[in-house]
Amino acid sequence: MKLGRGRLKLMLVAERHQKIIELVNERKSVRVSELSNIFSVTEETIRRDLEKLEKENKLQRSHGGAISITTTNHMEVPYFEREVINVKEKQEIALKAVNEVEEGDKIILDASSTAWYMAKTLPNIPITVVTNSIKVAMELSNKQQITVISTGGTLHSKSLSFVGPLAESSLEKYHMNKAFISCKAFHLEYGISESNEPQARMKKKMIEGAEEVYIMIDHSKIGKRAFAHIHTIDRIDHIITDGHPNTKELEDSSLHLIKV
Repeated sequence: MKLGRGRLKLMLVAERHQKIIELVNERKSVRVSELSNIFSVTEETIRRDLEKLEKENKLQRSHGGAISITTTNHMEVPYFEREVINVKEKQEIALKAVNEVEEGDKIILDASSTAWYMAKTLPNIPITVVTNSIKVAMELSNKQQITVISTGGTLHSKSLSFVGPLAESSLEKYHMNKAFISCKAFHLEYGISESNEPQARMKKKMIEGAEEVYIMIDHSKIGKRAFAHIHTIDRIDHIITDGHPNTKELEDSSLHLIKV
C-alpha cells in the first residue's frame, strides 16, 4: 500500500518527535543546534517541535534547547541549567516583583533563578534581604544601602544555596514583611511543591516567617505537582506570573494575580 505524501510527512514528524523525547530524557538536556544537525532540519523546525512537545508535557524548553521533565519534576536542576529556562518570562516576573518592594522593607529571597533576576534588578535602596542563595547575596553585595543576611547552613552545590537544620533555624530568628519565593510546581488543590525535601523545608520556613507571601512562577509550572510539598495555597497572598494561556485557571481562583 502506497502512503500519500501528507501522511508520510506526518509519520516522519511523529518519529522525529519521539526520537527528540528519547534524546532529551537520555541526556537530560539538549540544544536546538544539536537536534538540527541530528535530524537534518532547520533550527526553526526544531523550535516548533519543542514548543509542541512542551505543550504536550513531554519536555521543558530552555534557552537554546530543552530539558527532561523527569529532571525538572523529581530532581533538582543545577543552577546553571535553571538560569536558561524560560529566561524572558523569569526576567519579566522578577521586574514585576521588584515593583512590590518599598524602602524600609525586610524581605526574603529564596535560591531560585527568578530571585536572582530580582536581585539583579533591585535598586540600591535601604532594605534588608534575608536569603539562602549565594548568587543572590553576591549580586546584592555591591548595593551598599541593602543589608544582606545569609542563612548559613549546609551548602547545596547544585542550587548554590544553604539548606539543612542550621539554615532552617536561622530563618526562625527573623520576622520579615515580604517573602518572594519560586517553586517547581503549583497546583490549586495540592499547593506549591519542590523537587526535593531540603529546599521544600526552607521555603516552608520562609513562608511562615513573612507577613506577605509572593509566589513567582512562569506558566510551565502551573497545574503540576513536584516531589516535596511546601504549603497549601491558603498562605499565599500574591502570585506573580506571565500572561500565557496556562495562567487562565488562576484567574478563576480567589488568588490575587499579578500578571506581567
